[in-house]
Amino acid sequence: MSRWRGLWRTKSVDVLIHESEVRGHKLARVLGPLDVTMVGIGAVIGAGIFAMVGEAAVGASSGYPAGPALIISFILTAIACGFTALCYAELAAMVPISGSAYTYSYATMGELVAWIIGWDLILEYAIGNVAVAISWAGYFNDLVKTAFGWDIPIWLRIDYRTFVQKGLDLAAVPHLLGVPVIFNVPAMCIVLALTVLLVIGIKESTAFNNVMVGLKLVVLAIFVGVGIHYFHPEYWKPFAPGGWKGIQVGAATVFFAYIGFDAVSTVAEETKDPKRDMPIGIIGSLAVCTVVYILVTVALTGMIPVMELKSKIAEPLVAGLEYNHAPAWIIGIIALGSVIAHTAVLLVFQMGQPRIFFAMSRDGLLPGWFAKVHPRFKTPYVTTICTGVIVGLLSGVCNIDEMANLCNIGTLFAFILVCIGVIILRRKDPHRPRPFRLPGGPIMPLLGIAFCLYLMLGLGWMNWVRFGGWLVLGLFIYFVFGSKKSVLRQSS
Repeated sequence: MSRWRGLWRTKSVDVLIHESEVRGHKLARVLGPLDVTMVGIGAVIGAGIFAMVGEAAVGASSGYPAGPALIISFILTAIACGFTALCYAELAAMVPISGSAYTYSYATMGELVAWIIGWDLILEYAIGNVAVAISWAGYFNDLVKTAFGWDIPIWLRIDYRTFVQKGLDLAAVPHLLGVPVIFNVPAMCIVLALTVLLVIGIKESTAFNNVMVGLKLVVLAIFVGVGIHYFHPEYWKPFAPGGWKGIQVGAATVFFAYIGFDAVSTVAEETKDPKRDMPIGIIGSLAVCTVVYILVTVALTGMIPVMELKSKIAEPLVAGLEYNHAPAWIIGIIALGSVIAHTAVLLVFQMGQPRIFFAMSRDGLLPGWFAKVHPRFKTPYVTTICTGVIVGLLSGVCNIDEMANLCNIGTLFAFILVCIGVIILRRKDPHRPRPFRLPGGPIMPLLGIAFCLYLMLGLGWMNWVRFGGWLVLGLFIYFVFGSKKSVLRQSS
């Protein structure tokens, strides 16, 4: 019985903060509020708006097109994320430790739930980054083709299954020992390059991110301006071709576009003043991105009939420009902006995942060498390298649609647990100082839970099956290794 009771043992906030100060496992506090906000924007604006907006608008995989009503889908998703963002802001300011929702769950719901959420967050950061890297490769090819006339051979920028689904000729590609060589080389290379940057240092990485965020906001502003120039009101009829179901499915699909604001919480341990910087970064980045998303969606759906996006669903913004015969230099700028945006997302997600592994290792739930900090760069270099290699290899062989939807369902589940964590911690530790306190008592967290669950129901049953299988695998690893090596359990 004692073993089973240990599964629900929580780690106090004071213990979590003390452990983060232990020499050899301490990260450098170098980030200010602007850095943190730009991390959020860098993580959010990327593959979602540059790629998934086309999937949601035409309902390619669901059969329920959102059409121009995708604007409502974005607003619905922003509301769900808004409630969750407030919960994240309260917890991140109160528990300024690496690990994001994993750490918050450990402090509120116990070790088993913490492990589940830590394992689940792999779907958001690592698997999500696989989808982003695949989309990056597509826009990178558009960029070099427009700028230099180069067209990377399709077998070097696509996965095997997508190659076959497109009906392409397997006999036309090189073979090695009788096996066709089909691998997404650009996707793998960008992940590995950013891994090197992240090992070198957090400050250098965020400085690079700040530049990329500024550039992609300028590029999207250009796209909105061009879209208004080519705007045709008749393209908004019908406004919601898939009805409310299309809007719901669209909201669940474009949720991928909002994933990332919570990545701000993974750098809480590296901010100068987390009590101030965390709420600013989380809420500010979400607000900026919501406005940008709505403007881009208005421009896109007004410049091209939605169903025309089917021909180039992975690069919808470029499709809109090509449909209107926009000058090649404008298409080139948008392709460049997309490459920059995707790069920023890859950077932040590759920054977030290792820090979650780092926190889990420090708690004994993963091997101890995962918690090593580089003696010179002060970064969790072991987990950064491991994450980079795994994500890079998966990016070379995986399909974008499956990766994106699996990422969506895993992230929504994590958001629900964060909202629950706020309610529990207020009851368990009501007198602890809360530098940021979301208003409305339990109402806001409950609304966050309801909206996230509603979006989860908009995802197909196969995503639920894959998600369930992923959690079963995680539980197996926990009971075989984590539950026996837990620092909390061994110390009690």
